[in-house]
Order: sequence, then structure tokens, then C-alpha cells
Amino acid sequence: MPDLLIQNGRVIDPANQRDEIADVLIRDGKIAGIERGISADGVEIVDAAGKVVSPGFIDMHVHLREPGFEGKETIESGTRAAAAGGFTSIIPMANTDPVIDTAADIKFILERARSNAVVNVFPIAAVTMEQKGEKIVEFGDLVHAGAIGFSDDGHPIMNNDIMRRALEYCAMFNVPILDHCQDLDLSGVGVMREGAVSTRLGLKGIPPVAESIQVARDVALAEYTGAQVHIQHISNYRSLALLQGAKVRQAQVTCEVTPHHLTMTDEDVCTYDTNYKMAPPLGTEKDRQALLAALANGLIDCIATDHAPHSQMDKDKVFDEAPFGVIGMEAAFPIVYTELVGKKVLTLPQLLEKMTINPARIMHLSKGTLSVGADADVTIMDPEWNGVLETSILQSRSRNCPYLGRSVQCRIFSTIVGGRVIYRDGAILA
Repeated sequence: MPDLLIQNGRVIDPANQRDEIADVLIRDGKIAGIERGISADGVEIVDAAGKVVSPGFIDMHVHLREPGFEGKETIESGTRAAAAGGFTSIIPMANTDPVIDTAADIKFILERARSNAVVNVFPIAAVTMEQKGEKIVEFGDLVHAGAIGFSDDGHPIMNNDIMRRALEYCAMFNVPILDHCQDLDLSGVGVMREGAVSTRLGLKGIPPVAESIQVARDVALAEYTGAQVHIQHISNYRSLALLQGAKVRQAQVTCEVTPHHLTMTDEDVCTYDTNYKMAPPLGTEKDRQALLAALANGLIDCIATDHAPHSQMDKDKVFDEAPFGVIGMEAAFPIVYTELVGKKVLTLPQLLEKMTINPARIMHLSKGTLSVGADADVTIMDPEWNGVLETSILQSRSRNCPYLGRSVQCRIFSTIVGGRVIYRDGAILA
């Protein structure tokens, strides 16, 4: 693996409040120096003039489907999708088959990642055995095996006592629970957001309070136990008020938002295209505007894709019967750059903070920075590029992406993991 010298890029490192034209020297897989006019022998030169150089993106909410659903995605294909999207570290959920709920399962993920992954993989374990919400897992064994957090994502935890006990154990090991907040009794068999649009379309609705009631529960338990809770894919304005109160009271509560909840609404479902069916469902324009404001003022901590691959056969059904979920790693950054930076919702350093150091801090990872001595996980972007998101961008095995055909600005030029160039100019090099 040759050493690298990235020259003349706009280096943005929110962790160190750096934003300047500089060179980045990488030696032995580590950041060795950042300054103007670095001269070094025996290195590969990467010309980043006119481009942006940042810490590698971290996606703290993805579904890799392996083991059990390899037809939809594998650790190999999912990490290739991550690299194409500028993500150097990803955090996969536990809702596989079998569920990741034992130390042996975590070791399987890590072993498979060592042999097949092209980016860093930090696995999440289930909170309850088989994600049934009935019996908590052996938290100590799973943390020792390599789990960095716990989540029953896809199977919300309805039993409040189970959630309390799980949080108490997680507090002992200083790891978070990542919770999919959804009251299943309220959501029932709904397939989209309940409201005027669902009534017009004749589709069963999910009331927004199905999310906010569970957010309130999690906030209360986080304060009571002193444990760390991360709210996944927040989607409506009612939940934001609860999070605001929690942060004022200094509870250990953080949250994420997806690109699709920031850029789409329930009106997009009017075509009955199942690529707009996701959980939680798309909200109203009022919700979307509230999410944008919360992202800008820092209430929402980070952006995560909730990359959820499904086969064409699964998605090619009537809306009621199709599974929830969309893929997003390859398209995420061009979309949020276009819609957030391009429309002045966030500055580029603010956006990069939501995708680098903030998720690293939430998950207690030594990532998300270009500090000297840090792992050389680097993303290089080309903000001058304009184009259309086409199927050719996808490295995923699945195609359930709602962004295909959209015009965007900025693309990922190169992704570097541990000093190794994994992706460059549209091609996976690993």
C-alpha cells in the first residue's frame, strides 16, 4: 500500500474546526500531516485541486442483510455501496437471519467483514433474543465480542420494563441503544403516514404519534437510568419537541434523520411507487420543514441513510404488500449536498459534521477526524460536478432507490480507507 499525498484540496475537518486549502500526507495508513506545500518522496500523488477533502463519512444505520438475505445485499456488496457513497465506516443493524444476538454472531460479522468488506464495519447486536422483545441478550458477552451498541431496529421494543433493564445493562458498558420508535398497537397494518394524503389514496395510515409516544418513553427511561439512547430516523415535528426537552435537561439522548425524510413528503406516495414506502413513513411538508430547522440548529445530531435493500420482486407488488425500506448510501451525499448546502439550509462544514465527527462521538468511535495520527479514512468530493443519479451509480445488489433520475450537484470523487484508495472516479479499486 503506497503512501499518499493529497494536494491542493479544500480540507474541511469539523472535529478540528479546519477549513482551508492544504495538502494531506498519509503514511502507513495514518494521517501524517496537514499543511500547505508538503513535499514528500515515494508517495502517490492525488490531485484534489477544486475538490473538498474531509474525514470519511460514517453511516450509523444500515442493513447489510447478511446472513440470511444475501440475495438483497451482502457485506461485500453493501460495503462497496458505502465506498461509492463516500462512507468509510458503517454500522449494520442486527435484523438478519439468524438475528445477531450472540457473541458467535458478532464474530461471524467481523470475520466476514475482514475477508469481504472494503470499508470499516462496526456491528450492532440485538437488544432482545431473536428481536422478539421478550428476553434481553447477554450484553457483556456481545460487547466483548465486538458489538458497539444494541438495537432491535425493525422490531420496536414494546415492553417498557424490557427497555429499562436493557438500558441499565448498556449503562454499565457505556454503549448506546439505538431505538426504532414505533408503537405497534398504533401503527397496526398502516403503510404510509396517516392524514389527508392517505385518505385520498385509500391507503392505511400510521399516525405520527406512533413515533412520538415511544420517543417520550425513551426520553423518560434515559433520564431515569442515566443510559445513552439514540433515536433512529426521526420523522415528525412532535418528536422534536420531546428531544428538545431532553437535551435541555441534559439527558443522554441523540437522534438521526434520513435524507428521504429531509427531502420527500407523503405527497410523493401519490404515484403508488413502492420505493417511497419506508418506516417511519414520509411525513408532511410541515414535518419536513421542522426536520430541516432542527438539523440546522443542532437538535438533530447526524444524518444516516437507513440503507434497506430489497429485491425487485419484493418491491414489485401493490403498495399494501411491498416491504418497507429504500437504499441510500450511494445517493445520500449528492442529495443532501444539493438540497441542504445548495439551498443554504446548512453550510458544507455543518453538513460534514453531521456525517463524520457527530456519529463517531455518538458511537464512541475513534473516527471522523483528520487529526495527525488518526486513521487515514478520507472522502474526496467534487462540488463542481453536475449530473443525474443513474442506476450505474449503484454498487448495491438491490435497486429500490427513490432518487434515481434526480439532478444533483457534487459527487464522491474518491474514498480512502486506512490509507488505501478504495473508490475513485466511479470505480471500486479494491
